[in-house]
Amino acid sequence: MYIQNNETFKRILFRSALVVCLFLLGCKDKSVDHYNRGCIYAEKSEYDQAISEFTKAIEINPRLAEAYSNRGNIYLAKDQLDKAILDFNKAIEIDPRYAEAYCNRASLYNAKGEYDLAISDLNKSIEIDPRYAEAYNNRGSAYDVKGEYDLAISNFNKAIEIDPTNAEAYCNRGNAYNHNDEYITAISDFNKSIEIDPRYTEAYNNRGLAYAKKGQFEQAISDYTKAVEINPSFAVAFSNRGSAYNFKGEYDQAISDYTKALEINPRLVAAYVNRGSAYNAKGKYDQTISDYNKAIEINPSSAVAYNNRGLAYAKKKQYDQAILDYTKTIEINPMFAVAYCNRGSAYYAKGEYDQAILEFTKAIEINPGYAKSYNNRGIVYYNKGEYDKAWEDVRKTQSLGQQVPPGFLKELRDASGKER
Repeated sequence: MYIQNNETFKRILFRSALVVCLFLLGCKDKSVDHYNRGCIYAEKSEYDQAISEFTKAIEINPRLAEAYSNRGNIYLAKDQLDKAILDFNKAIEIDPRYAEAYCNRASLYNAKGEYDLAISDLNKSIEIDPRYAEAYNNRGSAYDVKGEYDLAISNFNKAIEIDPTNAEAYCNRGNAYNHNDEYITAISDFNKSIEIDPRYTEAYNNRGLAYAKKGQFEQAISDYTKAVEINPSFAVAFSNRGSAYNFKGEYDQAISDYTKALEINPRLVAAYVNRGSAYNAKGKYDQTISDYNKAIEINPSSAVAYNNRGLAYAKKKQYDQAILDYTKTIEINPMFAVAYCNRGSAYYAKGEYDQAILEFTKAIEINPGYAKSYNNRGIVYYNKGEYDKAWEDVRKTQSLGQQVPPGFLKELRDASGKER
């Protein structure tokens, strides 16, 4: 499992604030002095000092919409969403034509997963200022998350047309191409982003994702390494590099990278899940289960963590516990075909053949191209003496391009008296 970084919006968070800051420098209003200091602290990520200065500006001038909007940005960066929304609302109430405030509130909606509300605010921002590149960029990101890649790319195109030096827009368009499986085009955009900003860590990380999707793990590792050289606290890049090593079968190096990612961010669920996968590959099932326990503690809705913990329990022959985990996986995601297949395997191991067949059949209903489920169901039919059904599943498995174990084929031929 690879992770795309979400730091892009933080890079643009205070850009409009600085424009306003420069515009107001000539004023004698004391509120402006505090406001400008707040902008400076914000750019330095000294958030508490920034909040203090914006608050003083508001106390002196309660109609300073920019102070509310940028204090809202700080609260958003600190994940204090309730305070942030109040500030954005107040800024818009004071100045209903304040394009940046709508754009900033959209970032909050985006953080909450309320993408339609985010798009609505960005529509308003663009209506007010049709040349506002960041609004197009952010609207593209919202469409990207919704899986509407053509709309996302169209918005990124507009952002780039307005501002050809916008490294974030190129990076985000690359992400959309990545998600649409257009990896070569994505890499081209990441190259452009890096050309504009050679220290843009997100572009290196995301280009690494594209290389990994193409199976070019050495190039991916090179990009992740560059990202962590620039930013040694970039937990996501360490985790992604670990995944590249994991795919290469270099499990110790993978575990080292996942561990580093978790030292930086102890709540990075994907790193626990992926480190658990590496431990599983090394046969260290107790460590595997421990990592999945932690992932589930942080995110009780992680279907992948439950499914993978079930696999570890199955390796330990604790089939009842495995079934409980697969069942929880299915409760979270009823369309998770792999979990039905895994639960079927656990029932088969317990000798409950009819229940196993039901599970494999359900997996096939969800994903008719899932060869493993046909193969496994065929084995169960063989064990029940239903050889014709077993042969049907064997032929289907083979038609899907998966090899049927030669030993099983020989046993089926001997038992059924048939060649196919």
